[in-house]
Formats: sequence, C-alpha cells, structure tokens
Amino acid sequence: MPKRKTAELRKPEILEHFYKVIIEQGIEGASIIKIAKSMNIHPSLISHYFKTKGAMLIEFADFIKVKYDPPFIRDQFTAITDPQQRYDKFFDIMFSEANIRSVNNLVYYAMYYLSYRNPEIKSRFSDMFKKHRDFIIQELEFFKKAGLIKEELNLTLAANFIVSVFEGLSFQNVFLSNGEVFEDFEKFAVKIIKDFLES
Repeated sequence: MPKRKTAELRKPEILEHFYKVIIEQGIEGASIIKIAKSMNIHPSLISHYFKTKGAMLIEFADFIKVKYDPPFIRDQFTAITDPQQRYDKFFDIMFSEANIRSVNNLVYYAMYYLSYRNPEIKSRFSDMFKKHRDFIIQELEFFKKAGLIKEELNLTLAANFIVSVFEGLSFQNVFLSNGEVFEDFEKFAVKIIKDFLES
C-alpha cells in the first residue's frame, strides 16, 4: 500500500514536469533525462514509474484531459440556479480566454498530432471531447427546460457545434489572430452560437 500511495503522488508530479519540459523543449526533446533534470532527481526514478517515454505519453494524455476540462470551471456556473444568469455565465466562462488556454497550445497541438498516430492517445482525446460535449448537452437540457433555447433543437448536434467553435477559437488565436484582441472574436463566436440556439 505505501508503494501505491507513493506512485499516486509521484506520477502527477512527474507528468507536471513533463508538461513544463514539453513547453521548453518540444515533445521530441522532452526526454526522461531532461524531465529528471527539471525535477533534480535521478532518471532511474522516473523509469521506475514509466518504463518508456511512450508509456508516459499515454498517461500524459489522461493528465491533459483533466487540464482541458477542470471541474472548478464547471462549478462556477453549475451552482447557479437562476436559468438566465446561468445561461449568461455559461458563455462568459466557457469561452473565456483563460478557459480556451487551459492547456498550453504547444503541448495541446503536439498531443493532438500524436493522437493521429497513437490509437491509445486518440482514444483518450476522443473521450475528452465526448465528456466535454456530454456536459454541454446537460447544460443545454437545463436551458431548454427553462425556455431559453428553441424547443426543436437537436441538443447533440448543438453541443457538437459548440465544441467545434470552442476548438476553433484556439486555432484562430494561434494561427489567424494577427495580434487582434481575443475578446472581439470570442464575442463574435458566442453571438453565432446564441443565434443558432435561440432562433
């Protein structure tokens, strides 16, 4: 039992340093040796928990899933009982710059690329997006019952659309913004979604 507890404590710490090293060195340069140097420990200690870098990447995908959709973000609006206030807060928080950037872009896109080549990473990313989508469906059901969005709306289709726009904001911010203010495009995206949901 003590060994298991040590692993439960050690692994997240190692993965957090892996995250930092990827930001500094890129995913190709993030070796076990460099992670160990970042932690000021011997590489053999990391190898004790992760036999290979490939094995570490699989668990790192789970680590990213938590960063991508942290529970405290949801808690900020799910605790609100007034439908209109919750509806407004949903968009304010979900499409905030802080939430869009909850995972460093360099790390996110590196893992996104690997998901095309590694079925286990792809499976975890798929689960991540589906979990995000399913949560949005739950919120849309709440808003639908409150009469805030149209009755005939296909909630799964709508949630898929919202996830796609959410992902697109990150893409736009990285590749198309040309230094433009994030909030301007975010407001434009939210308006399109609200028009789709309400009219």
